[in-house]
Amino acid sequence: MFGASGFAVAQDQTNSDTATTVQSDSASVDTAATQEAAAPAATQQEQGGGEEGGVLLKQIKAKFIEGGAGFMGSILLTLIFGLALAIERIIYLNLATTNTDKLLQKVEDALESGGIDAAKEVCRNTRGPVASIFYQGLDRAHEGVDMAEKSVIAYGSVQMGLLEKNLSWIALFIAIAPMLGFMGTVIGMIDAFDKIQVAGTVSAQLVAGGIKVALITTVSGLIVAIILQIFYNYILSKIDSITVQMEDASISLIDLLVKYNAKK
Repeated sequence: MFGASGFAVAQDQTNSDTATTVQSDSASVDTAATQEAAAPAATQQEQGGGEEGGVLLKQIKAKFIEGGAGFMGSILLTLIFGLALAIERIIYLNLATTNTDKLLQKVEDALESGGIDAAKEVCRNTRGPVASIFYQGLDRAHEGVDMAEKSVIAYGSVQMGLLEKNLSWIALFIAIAPMLGFMGTVIGMIDAFDKIQVAGTVSAQLVAGGIKVALITTVSGLIVAIILQIFYNYILSKIDSITVQMEDASISLIDLLVKYNAKK
């Protein structure tokens, strides 16, 4: 009886193992099927994104050609030159930004340990307009605090000129871009009226081409002006920030020189 019971138990375990194996195989098949179904969907999404980008690029090219190579090319050149100058200014201003508190601390420590020459060496090894102004002030410190202050103010004006370099050109491109667009608008309207005059009748088909060119050039010029204006305002904000740092740091430098002369 015990032998029969053992055989039954063994048979039940075998059936259970077989059922578990079948379930595992079924789950593996379902997982593989799900992955195979998901893979084409992901591929279709990637292809769809690539197709949308390609369609947008084709539309831009088509509008560029419809707007006329002359005016659209001129507007594109204003965008390229304006962005080139704006990017150059942004890089320059980011490199010109320094930690003025840290620089002031280094200059103060150098004045206490090594005097004017040590402080000048610190400024010489630090980039940025603030360090350059500090160096000019320290270089005239032996002539008195008043001369050092005058030197700081004079060289601060020089540094302001360097910070604002090429801004006038960016402003020029901002003004020119919509003007070129409006000029394209006027010429497009003139072309439309010329066609009406030749045809002798007013037809929507005749007028639509000229008006379409006019609107495309206008929109393009305004878009370029808006893009450059955003960069221009960002550059102005950076210059204002650096200018405030220069003024505050210059006042602190003069105070340090007054304390240094009082200790001598």
